[in-house]
Order: sequence, then structure tokens, then C-alpha cells
Amino acid sequence: MPFLIRAMTPADVCGAVELQKLAFPPPFSENLHWDPEHLLRHIEIFPEGQWVAEMDGQIVGSCSNALISEKVWQAHASWSATTGGPFIWNHETKGSTLYGLDITVHPDTRRIGIGRAFYNNRYRIVVQRGLARYGTGCRMPDYRTYAECHAPTALSTYAAKVVAGEIVDRTLTPLLRYGLNYLGVIENYMEDVESANAAALLERSR
Repeated sequence: MPFLIRAMTPADVCGAVELQKLAFPPPFSENLHWDPEHLLRHIEIFPEGQWVAEMDGQIVGSCSNALISEKVWQAHASWSATTGGPFIWNHETKGSTLYGLDITVHPDTRRIGIGRAFYNNRYRIVVQRGLARYGTGCRMPDYRTYAECHAPTALSTYAAKVVAGEIVDRTLTPLLRYGLNYLGVIENYMEDVESANAAALLERSR
């Protein structure tokens, strides 16, 4: 199925916001969904880092990014502390790291290459701008189910098993296939019951 990756415009914002409800249903917190004013600010301050995927005239994916300083990246802190919150107050025009804020893909159009296309755009910006890296904190939404079905498992152990290919996590596994390197686990990253509020720290250096 053909799709188009293009820059997000103000006209796309409502569609991108509605898409979040489909892509991140409960138990993921609705408080973490984008509001229209969040995305409008992203477009205002970093237009080249905000994209949508369009298919048959419909928004079926969105991707948000910010630039952060080396100091902020090296702190490996929570999503809010790293980004400055949903309005990305920590965005630095001359930052060293392209930080992935979010990727949203409609459930009906997954596994057709939209996520990989967004990541190719991210890597392109890293190279074109001469940045040090692309980095992000990745959800591990299958951790809760795994922990419930097995003996108590530390998040770091779970992530290591995913990295080794022993088990599959529906979010972390694809990102590893996109060429990202696993650095460790960030505890208390964001409110995320499925991931025990943690995230896998990932990067891809230029």
C-alpha cells in the first residue's frame, strides 16, 4: 500500500491528535497524548523535524522530534526532564542530538514500512546537520505481560533478552532492527503501566 511521508502542517494537527487515541489506547494514559497546541508549537520551532504519513488523503502516521543539548542527552533523564515537556521547552536549535519524541501509526497501517520511513528521515537529519546522534527512550509495552507469565523479571533482564533476540517486544524489537543501539534502562521515564514506567535508552551515532 503506497503512503507519503511529508512535513506536518497546521492542517494536519487535528488528524494527528485523533490518531493518538487509536494508536495508544488504555492502559496508556490519555494525559500523554498530544494536544493540538503541542504539535502547533513543534511545527513553529522545528518544522523540519515534524512529519506525517498520508495514505488515500488520510493521516495514518505522525512523527515528532526535537533537538537537545549534549548535557541534556547525557543526563539520560525522564521524558519530561529531557524534552522540557510536551511543548519541548528544552529544544535547542544548535543541539547535538535529534531526540525522538513520538511515532504514531494507525493500527490498520502497521507493518507496511511507515515506521522505518520515519526513522530514515530521522537519520537523514542527523547526517545533514552533522549531529552527534539520534537518541530516544523506547517503550517496552510487552514487559507487563511477560512479567505476569514468568518469574519476577528485572526490566534490565527483560530488555537484554529482547536485544539478544530471545523474546520479542512489539516496540523495542522493531527499533533495534532499524539500527539503534541499546544503552540501558531508564527507570521512571514516563507514566506507562505496560512498561513499568521505564524505557529502553537507544541511540544511533552519526
